Amino acid sequence: MNKNYYAILMAGGVGSRFWPVSTQEFPKQFHDMLGTGDTLIQKTFHRLAHFIPKENIYILTNERYNDLVLEQLPEVTQKQVVLEPAMRNTAPCILYASLKIQKENPDALMIVAPSDHWIEDEATFSKNVEQAFEFCASNDALMTLGIQPTFPNTGYGYIEFDKKAEKTIKPVDQFREKPDYDTAKAFIEQGNFLWNAGIFMWSVKSVVEAFKGNQPNLFKLFESGISTYNTDAETDFIKENYPKAENISVDYAIMEKSSNVYVIAAEFDWNDLGTWGSLYDKLKKDENNNAVVNARTLVEDASGNMLRTKKDKIVVIDGLNDYIIVDKEEVLLIFPKSKEQDIKKVLQAVKDKFGEQYG
Repeated sequence: MNKNYYAILMAGGVGSRFWPVSTQEFPKQFHDMLGTGDTLIQKTFHRLAHFIPKENIYILTNERYNDLVLEQLPEVTQKQVVLEPAMRNTAPCILYASLKIQKENPDALMIVAPSDHWIEDEATFSKNVEQAFEFCASNDALMTLGIQPTFPNTGYGYIEFDKKAEKTIKPVDQFREKPDYDTAKAFIEQGNFLWNAGIFMWSVKSVVEAFKGNQPNLFKLFESGISTYNTDAETDFIKENYPKAENISVDYAIMEKSSNVYVIAAEFDWNDLGTWGSLYDKLKKDENNNAVVNARTLVEDASGNMLRTKKDKIVVIDGLNDYIIVDKEEVLLIFPKSKEQDIKKVLQAVKDKFGEQYG
């Protein structure tokens, strides 16, 4: 296994569209959302560990989730858990982790991957990432994995690549914001657009240089503590300085501003598991086309439902179609799948009426 291969596993999000299972205290990456016996973060860690040394996989998360990470990933040491004392989007934490890794190994090649994505063909995933690593080892490149669009999705950003490029690795022309339906349809018809999955690969040298050139203030802030990184003094430096960082995504901070950006069209099936509906799409269905996690069901005239309960709970459904039904301790959610994007608003309304402890 290549000792220069590293990973930053992003595990700080709340996943509020998966409420009431996903909460601020216990977000979706720490749940077994698919009913497989493994949580999402466990599945992602083991997927990366096929080709990256386990000791080189860093978990980037909020400090409130430190114990959850160590409990669910017993192979990981405290040194590998990089804690954010404040929520500042993806750019500050990626720069911070990159500087830590560079200090340890200046020849490092890195993947940045969310902890909560669904990828079934793990061998092809490994192959695509290693293709990117090989390219980054000999080129100053910022790389991303793009997903071949299967329909005009308005929930993802898009990557426009050079139409004339014939090789597997293609130069990126520009990143596009989440489009409306007609624009998404036009993107797909053009044939040179991919969904932005938020998976990045680069050498540590290239990404640090990109931050230095495009985000000088952010770079200066974190670079000023380089002597403390990987020492006992690091925690104090980060607690004092991290909250000063700008709240900015890595896409805005460096990817959209750089001219050395490339994309590989992923050859594996992918889902970002961002909503109950996306989870429904990936789960096996029963004879009534319902997706069921944990429950035992008695169903009459009910189809297209996403149902999740505690283990072996008996649920009887009659005359209900295309609903999200989630039972969790003190909260029962029965909500139309067609309105799933409103779950964040519902969560806020529940917290306003009944208290913060329910979110």
